Amino acid sequence: MPELPEVETICRSLRDATEATPPLVGQQIIGVRLGWPRHVVEPSAAGLRRRIRGQIVRDVNRRGKFILVSLDRDTLIVHLMMSGDLFLAPAGTRRTPHDHTIFRLASGWQLRFRDPRKFGRVFLVADRETVLERLGPEPLSEGFRVKQLELILGRHKRALKPLLMDQAAIAGLGNIYTDEALHRARLHPLRGSQTLGPLEIRALWKGIRSALRAGLRHNGASIDWVYRGGDFQNHFRVYGQEGEPCPVCGTTIVRSVIGQRSTFTCPNCQPWGKN
Repeated sequence: MPELPEVETICRSLRDATEATPPLVGQQIIGVRLGWPRHVVEPSAAGLRRRIRGQIVRDVNRRGKFILVSLDRDTLIVHLMMSGDLFLAPAGTRRTPHDHTIFRLASGWQLRFRDPRKFGRVFLVADRETVLERLGPEPLSEGFRVKQLELILGRHKRALKPLLMDQAAIAGLGNIYTDEALHRARLHPLRGSQTLGPLEIRALWKGIRSALRAGLRHNGASIDWVYRGGDFQNHFRVYGQEGEPCPVCGTTIVRSVIGQRSTFTCPNCQPWGKN
């Protein structure tokens, strides 16, 4: 699933002009084709068609793993889920069978939501907080400090990895960046959140921000066909590196399953300790 760096990279590609595409900002939406109406959570499919027509895109940004397209009156919110992608294409270019939701623009371009697994979600709401209110803090924001992380960890008695991946605790982390952050912090993913000392909490805070920033520098990670364009997969420390040497100490990386998710750790850098 695309995580914070991948979603942010997509937002940047839509917000800013490139050699290949114009910016989405300033474009007027003149209609929408819904090849998979179940994409639409709110309002109804008919309501979406009616309300979005004629609205102009004012900004594109992100909250957690949600893409936010600010319009004149509403916010178009897209969650890519497992396999989604959101991109601009000229109206005349061939659609794939997976281009299910297509927003037609007055300029002759289209905003296409490609979603092979059809798990993605689309919202058109006047108040974006009705969708986003349960999300935790943004881990790269100025307001996300060590003390806030300490409070989050102390409120729970949960293993670190499932807690960090809980979007109500911290927004934007998923399987990849949680493993990468925990390795940087030298913490085992099954450590109890309430057992960390002050130095460990600071190390985790730094690890989270360092892993996410590394992902952003490389435009996210491209794994299989889930996400396009990034190369952070070539710089993973532990994720997907089973059998490879740890880049810090040379110990062989091992794979385990935590919460039905493949989890990668270095036994030496991330020893099983307090629980």
